Amino acid sequence: MADAKMMSQMTGKDGFIAALDQSGGSTPGALRLYGIADSSYSGDEEMFRLMHEMRVRIMTAPAFSGDKVIGAILFEKTMDGDAKGKPVPTYLWEDRGVVPFLKVDKGLAAEENGAQVMKPMPELDALLSRAVKKGIFGTKMRSVIANADKTGVAAVVKQQFEVGKQILGHGLVPIIEPEVSIKSPTKQEAEAILRDEIARELDALPAGQQVMLKLTIPTVADFYKPLVDHKAVARVVALSGGYTRADACEKLSHNHGMIASFSRALTEDLRVSMSDAEFDASLAKTIGEIYTASVVKA
Repeated sequence: MADAKMMSQMTGKDGFIAALDQSGGSTPGALRLYGIADSSYSGDEEMFRLMHEMRVRIMTAPAFSGDKVIGAILFEKTMDGDAKGKPVPTYLWEDRGVVPFLKVDKGLAAEENGAQVMKPMPELDALLSRAVKKGIFGTKMRSVIANADKTGVAAVVKQQFEVGKQILGHGLVPIIEPEVSIKSPTKQEAEAILRDEIARELDALPAGQQVMLKLTIPTVADFYKPLVDHKAVARVVALSGGYTRADACEKLSHNHGMIASFSRALTEDLRVSMSDAEFDASLAKTIGEIYTASVVKA
């Protein structure tokens, strides 16, 4: 059973979710953007250590609190790490008032029918059991849709909800993330298929069960409002999907009931060379912009 206080925050509090879950493939790019060159480290262990230091710097900054950041999605190694001498999930909730989530997918399979489902996750039950013990509230898993192919979109949604039910079985709240690529030549058509497929799965969930949805900001404003209003949806969050923060915030501000769950758009102005005062001021400005786009709608 999901923690009631955390659930209340996730369903009703103003704010947004920070995505601090870059994993193996996306970590070098995130470090480069932060100002750490590939030549500055050797091997995965050192790379993840540097990434953890960056994340801890973000999580411990004054502006990173439940006042505006109501949740944070963590990479597995971040969940297992410490911040200020406490396990990260404990620190986030007890010290910052931020609900912790865990990214659980293991990457994407090859594209088929214009979409990429998730790779198999044979050790998912063990990971979920460990997450529960560490105080994690929910999970996130990502698939990608490149084209408006009904077979491909249906396969993505079916797998997302099958795994979502497995996650619900552990008392965790899954964030279902079938990302539609912002580069798709048939983005709007893919979104129409996706909305119908998600609605069908939501209608089939047992009474009382709720999931969260993480979706690409739609081409047509408020296109996902029927999903926002669905009784089986705890919250709908938006991914930045490669848009700049300015573009992502502008587009998000036209979608009522959607809040941000940005990754690159959250960290794009942060640099390792900044003083703590510069870093904290830059992050506070960014958090303010994303919060406003999530809460104040056009």
